[in-house]
Amino acid sequence: MSSRFAFLSEAGMDRSSLIKGLQLVQKKEGFISDEAISAVAGHFAMSEAEVEGVVSFYAQFKRNKPGKYQLSVCDGTACHIKGSSLIQEWISMELGIRPGETDTDALFSLETVACLGCCSLAPVMSINGKVFGKLDRKGTIKILKDYRKNG
Repeated sequence: MSSRFAFLSEAGMDRSSLIKGLQLVQKKEGFISDEAISAVAGHFAMSEAEVEGVVSFYAQFKRNKPGKYQLSVCDGTACHIKGSSLIQEWISMELGIRPGETDTDALFSLETVACLGCCSLAPVMSINGKVFGKLDRKGTIKILKDYRKNG
């Protein structure tokens, strides 16, 4: 195993710790690369296909390198009723990406999440954990342009 993934020892060697190992990789690397799949498979004495199966099953694991800014659009009940699907569509049109993708500049990644816990501000999105609420088209596009300008 590459010394780059030596931290996997923190998860132990037992297969029951696979998820913990993958979480460590994602925390350290930001996503689960092909090289990480291979290292994790070797560490836990599993096939790469088995590891890939687990990674693809759980939404928490990302296979694409994330952008500098992680956009999370809330689709909880309050946000959904207040038009969160429109927020996601406006972002997709502005950036040319769908949920689970990163733009070509590696500046923005987009995801839809179940709830951000800010229901009174619906509809909301967060960018790297900073919450923006009561969004409309104009406000959403302005936020994206401000982040793009500040790169």
